[in-house]
Amino acid sequence: MSPASTTIKVSRKTLKQLEEFRRKFNARSYDEVVLRLIQEYRKRIIEEYFGVDRGRITSFREEDRGEVREY
Repeated sequence: MSPASTTIKVSRKTLKQLEEFRRKFNARSYDEVVLRLIQEYRKRIIEEYFGVDRGRITSFREEDRGEVREY
């Protein structure tokens, strides 16, 4: 462990799931697994909130303008 590390207590069930993710992600440590899961969670949240209109938005056309502006 590095000097900046700490210990956390998890259940055996959680440890088993972390081990499965460690193999799946080919991670060297549980720390890498936790960081990856956090990154994926953040990415999913961003996509959820910033992608609410995905597939429903079309390109802007001049006909979409609400008023005619003459200069």
